[in-house]
Amino acid sequence: MAYDRYVAICQPLRYTSIMSMRMCFLLAALSWLPAPLALVPIISLISQLSFCGTNIINHHFFCDLNGCPRLTCSDLYTVEIVIFTFAIPMALSPFVLTITSYSYIILVIMRINSTEGKYKAFSTCSSHLIVISMFFGTVTCLHLRPVSMYSPATDKLFALLYTTFIPMLNPFIYSLRKIHMTS
Repeated sequence: MAYDRYVAICQPLRYTSIMSMRMCFLLAALSWLPAPLALVPIISLISQLSFCGTNIINHHFFCDLNGCPRLTCSDLYTVEIVIFTFAIPMALSPFVLTITSYSYIILVIMRINSTEGKYKAFSTCSSHLIVISMFFGTVTCLHLRPVSMYSPATDKLFALLYTTFIPMLNPFIYSLRKIHMTS
């Protein structure tokens, strides 16, 4: 979405040629394929751990990677290193690409002469930036910390925020922007 906004604002005359159906499929594939590929070594490591005690995961309302390591009797050092090795680029890459797109957009917006044009361009981007910030903030707080700092109650709250609350806010935030612009 950030790249789409970048092309729409920074290259408006070339938008239809750049954002072809092929490009849309390529962007979708690039956003969906890396995650399952990165999970393969992590799941492989976790499946080799020895589990003891209770097998009840008091963690989330959905199946999440963070719950299984808590049930093990094995040393988690290697698993944590592998998770951080894969999680950091998986979390930072989309965030950095989004911030880069919006940096270019802001530079272009700042060159707009009319105040109304700047306001319209900023209001178009601000709703997406709010949602992105909330999503990346909660995902980072949930997944990029050591196992020793986990708290089931806090983890459930963060998981609820990024899987339910933030997606429910999307229509509200985007419609609020449109209502404000039409009035």
